[in-house]
Amino acid sequence: MNNNKQKNSMFDSLWDVFASVKLTVVVLILLATTSVVGTLIPQNADPVVYMRTYGQFVYRLLEVLDIFDMYYSWWFQTLIGILTVNITVCTIKRWPAIWKLVTIKKMQAGSIDNKQPLSKFSDPRNPRELDPLYQAYFEKKYSNLKFKSEEEGFRIVADKGRWTRIGVPVVHFSIVVILVGALIGSFFGFDGFVNISEGESTDYIRLRNSNDTLSLGFEVRCDDFDVSFYDSGAPKEFRSSLVILENGQKVAEKDIIVNDPLRYKGIKFYQSSYGALPPKNYQISFSSTDLDQSVVHELSIGQSVELPDGEGRFAVREYVQDYMFRGNRVGAAILGVLDKPGKEPMEVALPLRFPTFDKMRSGDWVISVEGYDKAYYTGLQVTRDPGILFVYAGFTLLLLGCWVAFFMSHQKIVVDVKSSSDSSRIRVFGSTNRNHLGFENAAHKLGEKLGKL
Repeated sequence: MNNNKQKNSMFDSLWDVFASVKLTVVVLILLATTSVVGTLIPQNADPVVYMRTYGQFVYRLLEVLDIFDMYYSWWFQTLIGILTVNITVCTIKRWPAIWKLVTIKKMQAGSIDNKQPLSKFSDPRNPRELDPLYQAYFEKKYSNLKFKSEEEGFRIVADKGRWTRIGVPVVHFSIVVILVGALIGSFFGFDGFVNISEGESTDYIRLRNSNDTLSLGFEVRCDDFDVSFYDSGAPKEFRSSLVILENGQKVAEKDIIVNDPLRYKGIKFYQSSYGALPPKNYQISFSSTDLDQSVVHELSIGQSVELPDGEGRFAVREYVQDYMFRGNRVGAAILGVLDKPGKEPMEVALPLRFPTFDKMRSGDWVISVEGYDKAYYTGLQVTRDPGILFVYAGFTLLLLGCWVAFFMSHQKIVVDVKSSSDSSRIRVFGSTNRNHLGFENAAHKLGEKLGKL
């Protein structure tokens, strides 16, 4: 028996903690503060950037606290969970009183002796003549009515908009739905990336901030990639033609650009980046320095060609993405080997951006890259968020609940009709839970309409 009492006491204490508005305020402050931190500290950046900015000790400390990916950290998810439970308990605790106001059938006029009427006027007709007119009018305008006959007249009690009392609980419930959607997305969704070369496909992605890979269960292929540039050289638009394959069969396809993803089985493929691939074929030009003679050969990595007139052999050895010459970066280049009879093989660098670079070698033949096949890879951000439907539903409920809570109201009207010498005295009382000024204006208009019946 004592154990049951102790358990009930612990449950009641825990219930009171989660039903506290103070807890709501504290959690919201913590979430707001951490969100500011998440804004000031870039999320999911390269560890090298963090190390350079904060130093090794601070970097390790922030990494342990999951500050660099805080929106997916255990402590941020815990705060979201606490807020969800807190709002749910607060709503459950207050729901019985709200539901009683919505469903109560017995209507009481309450004491009006010491209250100021919102509208008052006189009518030359006696209360008996006004009774059927007023009842017919209120029956058309109000569904909840109570008529009470009195010695010197009658009283009408009416109200409308009771259901608007649930506007605030709907707002609370919508926030819970949004938070639940966020938690579902955090626990069961993923965020990854993949680079796909033109004409190639893949069936897995690499998860962000992890060395882990994730199988998609199908293939995604990049059939084509296209990029356009501004005059300044900055990329204007890049577009990928993607195809989804299952069991070798095409099941979906779309040309995607930034903010216009391909969606398939709840997974979204966003265009996020691109890059140049090493060219496969090069048009190598050999120009004589003393004779007006030039010849072009198409070569790929590992291939070689004889120079004219038996002057030697040139072989394409490798592609270098960022070639350094005397401490300066000259960009992409191919490195070749020039093997001339009776001489040691010589390395020849051919930067793609500088066709006349080989002239500095002062040889009999100037070698240059006249052209090459351009190829790109597309960088895709791949995400899945199974909680997104909850988030959308929650925001819809939030808008609806806010509209009801802030722009609609529960209104109660009391019309007191008393005989006064050879006429009737009519007073209109009322109350509302919001927009009191607007309600007073409505009560004045009601008095004017009753006076014209």
